[in-house]
Amino acid sequence: MPTRILPAVGEADAVRSITTLLSQLPDAEPVAPVGDSTQLIDTLARLAAESVDELPEVVVVHERIGPVPALELIREVALRFPAVGVILVTSDASPGLFQAAMDYGARGLVALPLSYEELASRVQAVAQWSVGVRRHLGAGGDVFTGVGGTVITVSGAKGGTGATLTAIQLALAAQASGRSTALVDMDLQTGDIASYLDVQFRRSVVDLAAITDISPRVLADAVFRHDTGLALLLAPAEGERGEDVTDRAARQIVSALRSRYEIVVIDCGAQLNGAGAAAVEMADRALLITTPDVVAVRGAKRAVRMWDRLQIRKAEETTVVVNRHSRATEIQPPLIQKITGTAVAATVVPANFKELQSVVDAGRIHELENKSAVKQALWGLAGELGLVKVPEGAQRAGRFRGGDRGAGSFRRRKEG
Repeated sequence: MPTRILPAVGEADAVRSITTLLSQLPDAEPVAPVGDSTQLIDTLARLAAESVDELPEVVVVHERIGPVPALELIREVALRFPAVGVILVTSDASPGLFQAAMDYGARGLVALPLSYEELASRVQAVAQWSVGVRRHLGAGGDVFTGVGGTVITVSGAKGGTGATLTAIQLALAAQASGRSTALVDMDLQTGDIASYLDVQFRRSVVDLAAITDISPRVLADAVFRHDTGLALLLAPAEGERGEDVTDRAARQIVSALRSRYEIVVIDCGAQLNGAGAAAVEMADRALLITTPDVVAVRGAKRAVRMWDRLQIRKAEETTVVVNRHSRATEIQPPLIQKITGTAVAATVVPANFKELQSVVDAGRIHELENKSAVKQALWGLAGELGLVKVPEGAQRAGRFRGGDRGAGSFRRRKEG
């Protein structure tokens, strides 16, 4: 059976060099190369959705692949697609890099300039390893082989805009619809998810920061299973310990969560740090919560521009959610969209703190009544984002019920 090899190479000259050599290997079947890390993950996810047998046995990752660094990309592939063997192609063949590549999940390293003999030997060994893993999976081994869950990050344009409340309700909606859901507090110094849900738990996201191989058992030990069914990964009780969660650690943690849960909702707070930036960069959807006032909208614009400058996320790839909306507010969603250059969610959240106050003070936000306009809007937002499976009519009702609660009201005013 031929060995399927997927090159992940960003540079045109390197693509030609690698694909030419791969095509000369005996029993090799090179597939069309991918040019960046996002395309690689998307390609593997699409193939894995069909069957683990559709995945290539070998992925060859060039050292200058982007935008995710090569080692971080290898880690994500190893976590999400454990039946695929990864080879790193690099100009640095030092023992230190070799050890780092192995720690991140690579099955081999080939030095530049490429040698036919070295490449052939490494591909053959990695392909044999991959075939052995697939045989193990076929025997019923407990290894995750799915395409990975959906990651949603929720950030605040400034403090107090409602990012934590939004993250919690989105996660509750997803869990209630039957999807396994993890809720992560990546607001490392001032995270409040534990207070909102009346949770006391000694483990936190920091306990995973120093672990290079986050197994399902290790992950299970770090999360708290809430009464609602949510898996909670909390911020540390001592805020200064949040500095232990580096961007590298955050990538590993998010990848591990994505491999075990269908939906992962991450509260990133309003202050950007390395861990939060990594989470936003990795997210399938990044939400930015603002209120319809000048200070918050300016904060949203500032955050979007900073994400773009730091190459974390483009404005058009960010979705702004308007919280505490009313028709009497001078700043309406279309204006916010124009100012920020982002997409704006069709679902808006009404200004109605009175119905929240008692459950917030009691730390029982999960007991917010179903008739609550805020809850209806946020669960409608979950439907809009595809986190829950609901009939189209129910989504529409969730968005537009009530005079101030949906995008329909301001759209009709604008058209009228």
